[in-house]
Amino acid sequence: MTVRNLRVESGMSQVVFGERCGFYQTYLSRLERGQANPTLNALEVIAGAFNLSIFEFFEKVRSSGETK
Repeated sequence: MTVRNLRVESGMSQVVFGERCGFYQTYLSRLERGQANPTLNALEVIAGAFNLSIFEFFEKVRSSGETK
């Protein structure tokens, strides 16, 4: 999962990442497992937590070959 990979690469736990995004850890866990469908606004917040623009985030997702 791209979000999980980015989070792990940046050295953040789900708790810390959740605090950065303002999301509950349970939501992030579901998102990382492909069990949640984030809104475009949520994706923008997630991208910002990685210091990426939404366009950079989408490029990382596309280049990883993931379809979720």
